[in-house]
Amino acid sequence: MALVALLVLAASLAWPASSQRLPVLVPVTKDPATSLYTLPFHNGANLVVDIAGPLVWSTCQPGHLPAKFPCTFPTCRLANAYPVPGCHEPGCEQERRKDGTCTAYTYNPVTGVCASGSLDRTRFVANTTDGSNPVSQVNVMAVAACAPETLLASLPRGSTGVAGLAGSGLALPAQVASAQKVANKFLLCLPRGGDGVAIFGGGPLHIHSQSEVDWTQSLDYTPLVQRNGNPAYSVLVKSITMDNTRVSVPDSALATGGVLLSTTVPYTSLRRDVYRPFVDAFAKAVVAQSQHGWPVARVVKPVAPFELCYDSGTLISGRGGYFVPGVTLTLDGGKNWTMFGGGSMLNVEPGTACLAFVEMKGVKAGDGRAPAVLIGGFQMENFLLEFDMEKNQLGFFRLPFYAPCGQ
Repeated sequence: MALVALLVLAASLAWPASSQRLPVLVPVTKDPATSLYTLPFHNGANLVVDIAGPLVWSTCQPGHLPAKFPCTFPTCRLANAYPVPGCHEPGCEQERRKDGTCTAYTYNPVTGVCASGSLDRTRFVANTTDGSNPVSQVNVMAVAACAPETLLASLPRGSTGVAGLAGSGLALPAQVASAQKVANKFLLCLPRGGDGVAIFGGGPLHIHSQSEVDWTQSLDYTPLVQRNGNPAYSVLVKSITMDNTRVSVPDSALATGGVLLSTTVPYTSLRRDVYRPFVDAFAKAVVAQSQHGWPVARVVKPVAPFELCYDSGTLISGRGGYFVPGVTLTLDGGKNWTMFGGGSMLNVEPGTACLAFVEMKGVKAGDGRAPAVLIGGFQMENFLLEFDMEKNQLGFFRLPFYAPCGQ
């Protein structure tokens, strides 16, 4: 597979070749039917990108390399370190095979269904890069769990499993870091169209239209925090503002449950005690724009799952999206993650654009068992994100409209 034909993005190396090996790069594609993202794994197999997933799993098609991991092996303990809450499928502690080999949990992050399966050795086939061109194909030996085909329900057609990219020992970034002797971190740029990219081992990152620019130098950083032993990526949000006007959400509400990132949730969802003041504040900010000479944005009938929708003909738009109030998350350390119209508004049907944030379902206001905010894939698209497990930090930067992922 020719990397240049698939990507207009490439990573260049910051370390001497003698001291550290080249990072590993794969394209990331968005499935229009499910709004999920996939990456090629090997032999035509595509896995769903799950940045909250602790494991790599697939249906183990013919060609995988069988392996037997005793329950006492550290690998088996890593595989069972993060059991799925509410999953009653047996893990290694509850079920020992007659041959004494390891049993692990596999989990569909969309349906919530889980199953138990064996651990096997497999390979991750990708390309290294020296900058703008692929250097060589690399086969990364990895450990993955096998799952029944029934666990593929609601995943993109043609996908055969899930690539967990969380901060756990058997997630794909940690396995690539160990096998390839690269840093335990990865860059992720989710596409809105075309191909995005995942780079295991870090950047810099250049985009061909601006090849002289290293976009990783523009990253802002905030600490990653771990909640209740969960390997998913979580950050601390101090406040939410709309065009510099603070949303009336107490600090305690944002702290309760935290703010998590997810590539398997299409749109950012907010717990009710955060969602209600958030939507009200956005509506008021749009009205305030009209009081300062902007056209009056006309509210129209909502389109599920969204609550606040506008006649798109009454909104001003540009290459970067609609000119609506910017949504800013002030993060720990004082850095701001701002989402403008391209990341906050969605055209749902001709003539209708909606605020692309939804209320978290089945969760009561203030319930600390659920995050206060779950940042979804749409809001992360065309952002350059760096998940650094060695420094426990998240880097983020909104790419300019002239250099987005996949363009």
